[in-house]
Amino acid sequence: MITAHAVELRFGANVLLEAASFRIAAGDRIGLVGRNGAGKTTLTKALAGQSQPSAGQITRSGEVGYLPQDSRTGDHTTLAMDRVLSARGLDEIVRGMRETEVAMADPDPDVQDAAMERYARLEARFTTAGGYAAESEASTIASNLGLDERVLSQTCGTLSGGQRRRVELARILFSGVETLLLDEPTNHLDADSIVWLRDYLRAYSGGFIVISHDNDLLRAVVNKVFHLDGNRGELDQYNLRWDAYLLQRETDEKRRKRERANTEKKATVLLLQADKMRAKATKAVAAQNMARRAEKMLSALEDVRASDKVARIRFPSPAPCGKTPLTASGLSRTYGSLEVFTDVSLAIDRGSRVVIVGLNGAGKTTLLRMLAGVDAPDTGEVRAGHGLKLGYYAQEHETLDTTRTVVQNLRSAAPELTDTQVRSVLGSFLFSGDDADKPVRVLSGGEKTRLALAAIVVSGANVLLLDEPTNNLDPASRAEILAALRNYEGAVVLVSHDEGAVEALNPERVVLLPDGVEDLWGPDYADLISLA
Repeated sequence: MITAHAVELRFGANVLLEAASFRIAAGDRIGLVGRNGAGKTTLTKALAGQSQPSAGQITRSGEVGYLPQDSRTGDHTTLAMDRVLSARGLDEIVRGMRETEVAMADPDPDVQDAAMERYARLEARFTTAGGYAAESEASTIASNLGLDERVLSQTCGTLSGGQRRRVELARILFSGVETLLLDEPTNHLDADSIVWLRDYLRAYSGGFIVISHDNDLLRAVVNKVFHLDGNRGELDQYNLRWDAYLLQRETDEKRRKRERANTEKKATVLLLQADKMRAKATKAVAAQNMARRAEKMLSALEDVRASDKVARIRFPSPAPCGKTPLTASGLSRTYGSLEVFTDVSLAIDRGSRVVIVGLNGAGKTTLLRMLAGVDAPDTGEVRAGHGLKLGYYAQEHETLDTTRTVVQNLRSAAPELTDTQVRSVLGSFLFSGDDADKPVRVLSGGEKTRLALAAIVVSGANVLLLDEPTNNLDPASRAEILAALRNYEGAVVLVSHDEGAVEALNPERVVLLPDGVEDLWGPDYADLISLA
């Protein structure tokens, strides 16, 4: 269980959360919602013990399983299955058993005897810790999250960002802890895995907080909603399921607006009357009393929810270029003996729209990184055509320098802009005032997405390489991205599980991985998006 008492969260002079008290107990399935940048990720980090609140106290009884948005965690030399098993300390035992099995085959009888004794001790520890049943449970959870034996036998460093994040999710669910803190758990999951996760969380006996912009997930699993209001720095708590919460919040807002309008009308009448009475000395005291009464009426009003600001996302007007600004031929990638894809060729013509489709681990992100010049192919080459200007959006935000501030990152992306112009662009992406001077490492996933997109906006790119650009975005910001995709005149190569993003792109062609087959886009391929 987690208990928070009078918790305050700040960044500089900005108050993200003020004097919030609540608890997460067994059976509490809480949806934590709010706009990007409101402080949801900051709050969950504090609840997980990865940071400290500015004021107040957080106490934890029992272990907590925390899934951050950033999947770049853990030792990348560790096997994926060992990473999952480490949640219950089984990984070291299993590794020891593997090593001992090798020693048991040694021709030296003394080595064999020592290995057999050691194996018996390890196997006893393994059985005490749950043994083969626990290993089977871990495999089942991983399989339901789209991680097959081939993926689980690889080291974490060879996996895609989506696979690594699913490994972390499998590890947390396998841990058996009493409290879960899940930050956008459906990112990188296919449709079947999302359905399985909904059922798992619905039946979960412990307590959890889930941050998600997936309305279907929230509707299916939560029985309480915490709304973090970034404008007021307050945590509104609703002991309601999702649909009832939406209705109640809208009803409350209408009531507050109605009460404010009525009270403001009455207060205005009192103030006007007080002004008239002040002219007469005999009525000066009565006038003051009327004015005080009007001020007291206004001060007692509940705040009306301020309209949330929305980032104004518009991709750049593409710089002039030749007929085919980007081509690739014979690209391949292997990790050891594992072949990811081979002999992939494509030509990106001016203004063309291409979507890359494949199961998780088929190499979609790897192919984009090759096209962007971040990774070199094992075979083949990528050639820049006349006038090529690339804009690359990486799903894990690798294009951002986390050691620098927001404004420093954008200056690096567009050194020709003045400081005023840089801050103006950042303001349109909701980084104003102190927010522009934040270190990138403290940004939420949604804020990193906005900053990475801002860098693309100032680039003048004529070919956009977009890898899951709608992940971590609230509905309003996602709508801005989709509108920007529809209106962009340059070429786009898109990787996305978001059916809405693909629909907005209206692609002409599709590249299917790992085979590298290229085809004209058609309705039949649309069904593969959520499944891939």
